[in-house]
Amino acid sequence: MSRICELTGKGRQTGHNVSHANNKTKRVFLPNLQNVTLLSEKLDRGFKFRVSTHGLRSVERNGGLDNWLLKTKDEKLSANALKVKRELKKALKTAEAA
Repeated sequence: MSRICELTGKGRQTGHNVSHANNKTKRVFLPNLQNVTLLSEKLDRGFKFRVSTHGLRSVERNGGLDNWLLKTKDEKLSANALKVKRELKKALKTAEAA
């Protein structure tokens, strides 16, 4: 399973372990991913995502899952998140029409 946040697109980074003697060896920095269920206020249901803790804080700061999905570009989102975004836009259109 790839180590990529479904909402922010944050993935692994590479770098070096640096010893006291300044020897450098390759290493990988992995994002802190958590399995969470985020609730959509407009759709009245929860959605399971694999999100980094940084992404989770960003979602909360933007006022919840609905606001986050509407503000975020499609390129950053996973296929699962894009599906939820389409459902959300559809629900908003039907609410406006009524």
